[in-house]
Amino acid sequence: MKDFLLKTINNTDLEKELEIIGFDNSYKKIAKNKYEYLNIKIYDLTLPQANILKQTALSSGTDCALNKNVLTNTIEKTDCILTGSISQLKDISKSLKKQQFGLKELSEKIETLIELRNKNTETKLAGILNITENSFSDGGKYLAKEQAIEHLHELIEDGADIIDIGAESTKPYSESVSAVVQLERILPVLEYIRENNIKIPISIDTRSSEVAKKCIENGASIINDVSGFDYDEKMVEVIKNSNAKIIIQHSQGTPEHMQDNPQYENIIDEIFKELENKIKFAKNNEIDKSRIIIDVGIGFGKKRKDNFELLKRIEDFKSLGCEIMVGISRKSFLNLNDNFEKDIYSTALSSLLIEKKVDYLRVHNVKMHKKLLELMKEYGE
Repeated sequence: MKDFLLKTINNTDLEKELEIIGFDNSYKKIAKNKYEYLNIKIYDLTLPQANILKQTALSSGTDCALNKNVLTNTIEKTDCILTGSISQLKDISKSLKKQQFGLKELSEKIETLIELRNKNTETKLAGILNITENSFSDGGKYLAKEQAIEHLHELIEDGADIIDIGAESTKPYSESVSAVVQLERILPVLEYIRENNIKIPISIDTRSSEVAKKCIENGASIINDVSGFDYDEKMVEVIKNSNAKIIIQHSQGTPEHMQDNPQYENIIDEIFKELENKIKFAKNNEIDKSRIIIDVGIGFGKKRKDNFELLKRIEDFKSLGCEIMVGISRKSFLNLNDNFEKDIYSTALSSLLIEKKVDYLRVHNVKMHKKLLELMKEYGE
């Protein structure tokens, strides 16, 4: 009897695998779509939509999972999980274009997800410059202008792509800092950057529309709002009337209370839907998706297990169609006290996020992460 040799293929470069077995090179780009599979969760379908999608999937040789009560017609809506190869999903999308009940729009969204899957991303580093008295990692260390400027140069030399400047700590149980105090700390640094013609994108970590507006006027090109528009209702107007990008972060509650026993029934779906609503809110206020970066808010109203679940499932959020930033650097869920140890474990977890092609990592130790990016790039070649 022949001793068969089998192995699973985990290489994401299916074109390369087809080439290895001697497959026809002229056809491999098309053929790989038959071997790449995608599972798509679709929310709140009406029963006509669900039944048509189910039949369309079956006719394409795949399937679509629905709530069991669709058969008894005892529910009004259902979520579903559509599965198939890229080729099958493209066929389904093509068929849906001819259907009623708004399914043409669904077909376009399926096609968008397929395009996002192939997006080529190189992770960028946002170096953290805290001009605060009480930051959880380096509070008070860079409060003086001279120290802040020295650290600014260090972050740039170490390879930061962006500098994220904050003058208000938003660690758990911290109190808010007035716009006046924030600006007293930040503006001298922005003035130094402008006067010395330092060409690096500057992000401002603030929940205050007043701080955001003034900093944009003084050269900032990104606003990092950890409240995701919830803290200051005027923030959306400031972003709308500028060319700045906005980082919309999820947070359950404010820093003063966000770690008071946060609860979720399904953390991935809940945060996904909330971020989608915030993206729609921004778009309704004339802020294009290209100006939006989303952040799931590690440590902002989450338990330790919640943070790990978000890191494992971070790729789910690519479906929102915006760039993604993740901040895990030195956060308390690591259960460590020493900053150097925190940097080691932060960097280890960051390697998983780089592998998942996250767009931005917000980090304290830029030098260590820059070396990691170089190693990961060589590893991926």
